[in-house]
Amino acid sequence: MSQTEAIAPAAPLRRARRIAAIEVSEILRIGARAAQLKREGRDVIVLGAGEPDFDTPDNVKAAAVRAIEAGETKYTLLDGTLALKQAIAAKFQRENGLTYGLDQITAGAGAKQVIHNALMATLDEGDEVIVVTPYWTSYADMITIAGGTTVQVPGREENGFLLDPADLEAAITPRTRWLMLNSPSNPSGAAYDEARLRAISEVLLRHPHVWVLADDIYEHLVYDGFVFKTMAQVEPRLADRTLTVNGLSKAYAMTGWRLGYAGGPRELIAAMAVVQSQSTSNPCSVTQAAAIEALNGPQDVLAERQASFLQRRDLVVDALNAIDGIRCRRPEGAFYTFANCAGVLGKVTPQGKRLETDADFCSYLLDHHDVAVVPGSIFGLAPYFRISYATSLTQLKTAMERIANAVRALN
Repeated sequence: MSQTEAIAPAAPLRRARRIAAIEVSEILRIGARAAQLKREGRDVIVLGAGEPDFDTPDNVKAAAVRAIEAGETKYTLLDGTLALKQAIAAKFQRENGLTYGLDQITAGAGAKQVIHNALMATLDEGDEVIVVTPYWTSYADMITIAGGTTVQVPGREENGFLLDPADLEAAITPRTRWLMLNSPSNPSGAAYDEARLRAISEVLLRHPHVWVLADDIYEHLVYDGFVFKTMAQVEPRLADRTLTVNGLSKAYAMTGWRLGYAGGPRELIAAMAVVQSQSTSNPCSVTQAAAIEALNGPQDVLAERQASFLQRRDLVVDALNAIDGIRCRRPEGAFYTFANCAGVLGKVTPQGKRLETDADFCSYLLDHHDVAVVPGSIFGLAPYFRISYATSLTQLKTAMERIANAVRALN
């Protein structure tokens, strides 16, 4: 071909069908908008991120440094070193009364990867996964990427945002593969006590083809004497079809370290290893060393940070409930509130915009009052908004004042 001949333009990218309808998280988009306003000089308070504002404990950081100095920077076993799996097994036994062999444990680059591995290893096109609204937004997208279909079952506010056993029974079909149960929940902070888990287990025992994915990532963040339980602990007869997922990100403030883990039936763990072997392979070797220290070392930091989050939760809940038009239940755990904003919809902002949806209300708070929160509609339940109170008391007090002023300014 001569240099003068035209070169055909490249064909436009054709996205794979599995991600055609999926975009980057709306939470990240809101965060990016808030960051842009900050760059413009605005004093934006961001209450959208699911990330503790605490630092990783010093003993955990020191363990990572020792691992680097000792040259522990090579590949490890695919889904976790022997020492890490032993630490995870000890944690499950000590805190949850669950006994797993090392071939029943997996570790990945965050609990999110562990969940992704499980769905990719088990779902075929059209298989159904039951999620309880409101739910963490990534669940539905991960299910879609794996070829499954998300079946939303409402967790109504009057029911504490928890799954009703009768609604679960009605949602199960021959195509149902998983029930995803997040307790305490992101975004609502709702948590399942032993009695509610037992009622749900009675339904599941009648449907042996349905497996349980228990996402316990907020296990250590519960309040007011709430006693945390997980499904395989409450109903051992479901243990052979339950994957119990956990991680270090929330309790130990290790979001960036990327280490999640799970215990479950060995055939499932083996199938998940196949998926991980063709994606990331092993989790970071240095992170694994830090994780061993986090799980085996002193646990005092958990109670200290739980007490701090409790104080923040009460500040936010009390402040929201003092605002006319907003209603907020007091959550059992995690570090989120999920407030009802139906009472402000239909009103008009000073800029002349009528607030029709929870997304409108959240945009109003960010654009005109410098507070970034997340609309409940992206979690599958409207009209609500989520606040992450994983930030300082000073910031939270200022943010609550701004929200109150914003609502008072509505016509």
